[in-house]
Amino acid sequence: MALYRFIVKLVINGIILVPFIYWFTEATIWASIVTSVGLSIIAYLIGDQLILRASNNLIATVSDAILAAVYLWAVSAFMNWNFSFGEMLFTVVVLGVAEFFYHRFLGRVDEQEKQGT
Repeated sequence: MALYRFIVKLVINGIILVPFIYWFTEATIWASIVTSVGLSIIAYLIGDQLILRASNNLIATVSDAILAAVYLWAVSAFMNWNFSFGEMLFTVVVLGVAEFFYHRFLGRVDEQEKQGT
């Protein structure tokens, strides 16, 4: 089940991040994909496995958004991309909204597993 959850997160982040990074920066499509996969791995391990399990959806969503902002800022600086604050903020807000619904989905899946459905 953990692999399924990670794949869902990977797809959601990829649908959002790859086009936004490609559009807002001078990154190649491959750099956009690698960046998206990197964020997905880190956010899944920290945000979904640690923070969400120990807190609630709101805290996990805000944490994921902050993590995404720091990660995107660091990758952007390292790769020398021209990723403006406004573009990054827009990307992080869209990711945050998606994360909120993803966490709700995880909550429902956990509930169904507890009930044995």
